[in-house]
Amino acid sequence: MNWDETTEDAAPPQADRLVGASADHEDQAVEAALRPKDLGEFIGQEKVREQLDLVLRAARARGATADHVLLSGAPGLGKTTLSMIIAAEMGAPIRITSGPAIQHAGDLAAILSSLQEGEVLFLDEIHRMSRPAEEMLYMAMEDFRVDVIVGKGPGATAIPLELPPFTLVGATTRAGLLPPPLRDRFGFTAHMEFYGPPELERVIHRSAGLLDVEIDTEGAAEIAGRSRGTPRIANRLLRRVRDYAQVKADGQITRDIASAALGVYEVDGRGLDRLDRAVLEALLKLFSGGPVGLSTLAVAVGEERETVEEVAEPFLVREGLLARTPRGRVATPAAWAHLGLTAPQGRPGAGGQQDLFGA
Repeated sequence: MNWDETTEDAAPPQADRLVGASADHEDQAVEAALRPKDLGEFIGQEKVREQLDLVLRAARARGATADHVLLSGAPGLGKTTLSMIIAAEMGAPIRITSGPAIQHAGDLAAILSSLQEGEVLFLDEIHRMSRPAEEMLYMAMEDFRVDVIVGKGPGATAIPLELPPFTLVGATTRAGLLPPPLRDRFGFTAHMEFYGPPELERVIHRSAGLLDVEIDTEGAAEIAGRSRGTPRIANRLLRRVRDYAQVKADGQITRDIASAALGVYEVDGRGLDRLDRAVLEALLKLFSGGPVGLSTLAVAVGEERETVEEVAEPFLVREGLLARTPRGRVATPAAWAHLGLTAPQGRPGAGGQQDLFGA
C-alpha cells in the first residue's frame, strides 16, 4: 500500500472534538488495526456491500479490472475501509492520496504513470482536486491515457502516455460538488448512510474484542446511542470509556460505567457535546428559541460563524433539535425537551410547525 501525500490539509474545525467525525492521527493508527479485511467482516451498509460484491465478483470472473467506484457520505462511515477492501478482494495493491494533495495536473500525471496494472487508486475528497487535474482524470478513467504537455505557448506539444488498466475509487463528503462529466465516468456509485444503533453495537463489540476490552450488551448500547450514527465516533468513545473503566473500575464496561465515563467527557445521551449544548442553550435562554441570525448566535456562543454552521448545526438539524428558516435559526420543541426547559407560550418552538414560521 502506497501513500501519496504531497500536501497536508489544515486541521478540520472539529478535529479536537470527541464526537467529531474527522480522523486525527490517533484515530488513523487505531483504525488501521480495527479495519475489516473483506466484505464479509464489514458491518452495516448492506445494500452497498451487496452491490459492490456483485461488481467485484463479476470483474474477477472476467479477469478484468473492476469498474471505477465513487463512494459518498459523511466522514467516518467507512469509505477508506471499503477502498482497501476493494483492493484486497481484487488481489491488487492500493495507492492512497487526496484531492487537496493534487494541486497541478503534473501531480496527477506522476501518480498515474507509476500505477501498476490492476492497481487501485484511492482518491479521498475527490471534489477538492484542482480543475486541470480533474480534466486530465477524465481521459485517464475512460481511455487509460493522459496527454502530458511539454513546453508552453504555441510551441507546446502534447505527448500521449498510455496507462495500464486501473481502478479509481473516489471518496467525497460532498457529492454535489463533483461535475457531471466526472460523476458519469464512475461505473459504480454508492452513498454511505449513517448507522443505526444495532449496527453500531456490532461495531463496538467487534472493536472491543480486537482491543481486548470486556463490554456487556448494555454498555455497548449506551456507547452506540451517543455515537451519532458513525462508527469512527463509536470506536473513539469506546477507547475513552475503556480508559475510564481501567482507572475507575475493574476494566469491564457496563451501562453505568459507560454513562459515567461519557459524562466526564461531556457527551450526553443523544451524543451532544459542549459545543452543541452551548448553541442550544444560547438559542433557548438568550433568544427564547429564535429566530436568530447565525452571526448573532455565533457571537453568543463565542465561536466563529463557520464553526457553528459547519460543525454544530448539521447534527442538531439531523436530530431535529434546530431548524434553519429564512428568518434565522429556530429551536424545535425537541430542543426544549432535551434541555428540560419549557418554551414560552406563543414563541417559535413552543408549538408545532406553525410556530417555526410565525404563522
